[in-house]
Amino acid sequence: MNYKRSSTLFAQAERVIPGGVNSPVRAFKAVGGTPIFVKEAKGAYLYDEDGNRFVDYINSWGPMILGHAYQPVVDAVVEKAKKGTSFGMPTEIETQIAELAVSMVPNIDKIRFVNSGTEACMSAVRLARGFTGKDKIIKFAGCYHGHSDSFLIQAGSGAVTFGSPNSPGVTKGTAKDTLLARYNDIHQVADLIEANKNKIACIIIEPVAGNMGCIPPKEGFLQALRKLCYANEILLIFDEVMTGFRLAKGGVQELYNVNADIVCFGKVIGGGLPVGAFAARHDIMDHLAPLGPVYQAGTLSGNPLAMAAGLAMLKALDENSEIFSRLEDKTKYLHQGISKALESHGVTHTINRVGSMISVHFDKEPVVDIETAAKGNNEIFKKFFHGLLDEGVYIAPSAFETWFITDALTYEDLDFTIAAIDKVAMEL
Repeated sequence: MNYKRSSTLFAQAERVIPGGVNSPVRAFKAVGGTPIFVKEAKGAYLYDEDGNRFVDYINSWGPMILGHAYQPVVDAVVEKAKKGTSFGMPTEIETQIAELAVSMVPNIDKIRFVNSGTEACMSAVRLARGFTGKDKIIKFAGCYHGHSDSFLIQAGSGAVTFGSPNSPGVTKGTAKDTLLARYNDIHQVADLIEANKNKIACIIIEPVAGNMGCIPPKEGFLQALRKLCYANEILLIFDEVMTGFRLAKGGVQELYNVNADIVCFGKVIGGGLPVGAFAARHDIMDHLAPLGPVYQAGTLSGNPLAMAAGLAMLKALDENSEIFSRLEDKTKYLHQGISKALESHGVTHTINRVGSMISVHFDKEPVVDIETAAKGNNEIFKKFFHGLLDEGVYIAPSAFETWFITDALTYEDLDFTIAAIDKVAMEL
């Protein structure tokens, strides 16, 4: 394929935007080469500035669960834009989407809308600290909760050591309040709690991880976390920015029948516009200003265009519950096809899948945490990525990201993808 126009645009962007991109993974640093500049998208397809078409498996990193330019969302945004794009004042549509979200998700009474998943997770942790009166948090290595200081922490040398900053600009003081645990290791979590008795405000987790590839929780892991939190008066925060309204109507809480104390949302809840949210039961949410002492605010929070997009998206999912089983069937079909293609050419691999999230790891061992995810052969992944790109299939430009399946994909698209993988596998 020809990427001449994208190369020119990237060179222009590098002169005025750090790294030429506004989010680092877009720069193709992990896979090499020049990023693709998108001109437009429709349904399951991306069209770049050079006129190439790609079957899309990132779908704006998750929001496009019903496909790009989904007409009800587009219509809702256009009609709302005609009446004004921002007011900084309450609007009826904020209540409408809040009522719908609360009705769809278990164990929440109130929801606060913000502008990103990062903001949602950051605010949820602040709320947990304010509600409990405790300072420390536990997060899991490999889980990404946005770029707030508390989350940019790498693991220390042992199970009960403090983390240290892994980005300049994050202070050691912030790092000392963030404790690192290994995903799917309940014993390490218990050790951290024991070593920090009555100091931990919350545990925050991607209940199905999506930032080290798709990694499901081991059987009983989330339930054990729930018990530990109850026993130690710690709030359990589910970061469902990726999984919320994607894996089930009620997200992971519904899928695994485990209640979180606070749930964070993004991606699907905005219908493709910049929206995040966090939600909990009455007594926790009432600690937020203006009712309570925990401050959180945002000029564009509840923006009418974003609320219109989100409301149209959630209505479609609420009224068509079969979408989730249909997505799971398509993802299973793709999984089986990828496995067959890679096995036929002797390519060592492991595939993880939950609902409409899936990832391919080039290692034979099960991938259950960041350490096992890191064992994958990244050189093979780079060839796999660029090979698929040249065949017209776009996957995440990193071995540590999940693929997101959209309902706009047809079985013909899936067969096209499987055939492309079969062709690329011959060269791996």
